[in-house]
Amino acid sequence: MQDIESVTLQAELWSVAEELADAARASILPHFRQGHLKADNKEQGGFDPVTIADKASEQAMRDILNKRRPQDAILGEEFGKSAGTSGLTWVLDPIDGTRGFISGTPTWGVLISLNDADGPRLGIIDQPYIGERFCGGFGRSEVIGPHGTANMQVRGTTDLQDAVLFSTFPEVGSQDERRAFEAVSEQVKLTRFGCDCYAYGLLAAGHIDLVIEASLNAYDIAAPIAVIQAAGGIVTDWKGDPAHDGGRTLAAATPELHAKALKILQHCLS
Repeated sequence: MQDIESVTLQAELWSVAEELADAARASILPHFRQGHLKADNKEQGGFDPVTIADKASEQAMRDILNKRRPQDAILGEEFGKSAGTSGLTWVLDPIDGTRGFISGTPTWGVLISLNDADGPRLGIIDQPYIGERFCGGFGRSEVIGPHGTANMQVRGTTDLQDAVLFSTFPEVGSQDERRAFEAVSEQVKLTRFGCDCYAYGLLAAGHIDLVIEASLNAYDIAAPIAVIQAAGGIVTDWKGDPAHDGGRTLAAATPELHAKALKILQHCLS
């Protein structure tokens, strides 16, 4: 197990992470909003699209990791798990929000996380088309984009009536989970839908207050956890436990807001 608290190692890991994000951008952008793009369906009885851009993005990131960090494990959406010896795992979602990608919306993103035994320690949410990158971990919390580079800090919202909530509901989740989400939605100031991973970046950057999701995989949530926690927010599952394995997730700007939303979710599912 490498000493992840080493400043030198942390600098190296950030260098690798940003190289991964740059490579993913270069692999994806030639395919975005192109008429020739085709999507295959990975889900029998439903619709879970995958494109050549998803696969090219993940392969480009894996090629870099195989050269620069061959000792680390990799968990990726498209090519699964590869073993490592360092105790560190790179968790990759080459395009989070492929439905949005094939529809031409600019709210999909590349998710890159570095996890140790305790969960995500470093995360990137990258939106290649906008040119916006949310980074968090090892003392760093910043967004890089069209306005330059700025430090990130979650908002101080503590009451549901003042909160802005984002989700992909009703697209995902069971009917019971949807009803629980709607019970929270009824209490907030504003609810918006369909931003996929971009919503988590907005929360970390202080523009919204809550994200509630269900049916997530580890690669959907690991990077957002690192980014939001670095900005002072909180992410758990609907029991209040760690969420880095996916499932039902609740991200909030403050502990007070998190507790109020969590109480409603738990009550509805009890």
